[in-house]
Amino acid sequence: MLRISGVNLPDDKRIEIGLTHIYGIGRSLSDNILQSLNINPGIKVRDLPAPEANRLREYIEKNVKVEGELRQIVRQNIKRLREIGSYRGSRHTKHLPVHGQQTKTNNRTVRGNVRRTMGSGKKPAASPT
Repeated sequence: MLRISGVNLPDDKRIEIGLTHIYGIGRSLSDNILQSLNINPGIKVRDLPAPEANRLREYIEKNVKVEGELRQIVRQNIKRLREIGSYRGSRHTKHLPVHGQQTKTNNRTVRGNVRRTMGSGKKPAASPT
């Protein structure tokens, strides 16, 4: 099992897909990394030779901001937006969509799947006595 930046990559997936399990690495960055290291993107993670795995691990740790470091940077950026009082910062504070999405119907996931429609909180009728 290959472990990079504290993340275990799934053995049964191809290396180009397995790298996307690391926070901060998507498909395009994964392909760029593999191309720069001359690693076949179609090889399975379990079939990756040890020297190539070590080269991959070292390259990602030195050249790519991933996992904890990237999460910290994102958290600092959101904190800065809140402190300067920007509109985006206030949207983050209120737990609402930040990038201009409509909020009349399609923001349930941001609000925590709260259903505030008519009859959603309706109590059952009292049983006759």
